[in-house]
Amino acid sequence: MSQSDRVASPEQSSEVKYGERLIAEGELITFPNPRPGRKYDISITLPEFTCKCPFSGYPDFATIYITYSPDERVVELKALKLYINSYRDRYISHEESVNQILDDFVAACDPLDVSVKGDFTPRGNVHTVIEVRHQKESS
Repeated sequence: MSQSDRVASPEQSSEVKYGERLIAEGELITFPNPRPGRKYDISITLPEFTCKCPFSGYPDFATIYITYSPDERVVELKALKLYINSYRDRYISHEESVNQILDDFVAACDPLDVSVKGDFTPRGNVHTVIEVRHQKESS
């Protein structure tokens, strides 16, 4: 038996893959805004969002759009990607998923303002778009 015959292929191995581990550990990481005091917008498109319908278990697919004006902190993009990927096995409604993304985003970086839009792929002849917004209160 050759060495290659003894090595399990990725499909045969039951161990957690490094990507799955990073997704499971994923949290929103931030870094200091390089231009505090300057109002500017950051627009992010995440076209591969998936979650599961909490009623049927069918997969739901969406493009998530995040537009925000940072205050003191900016969200790191790789961490955001891993965070978004963590939804793929969650049983969560369209409405709750978009609202939860907004809540977690605000908790992570406390932006001046942010909008999160989930544009869900039609299923059963129904197309859903959910958009939520947050604006920091003036002090």
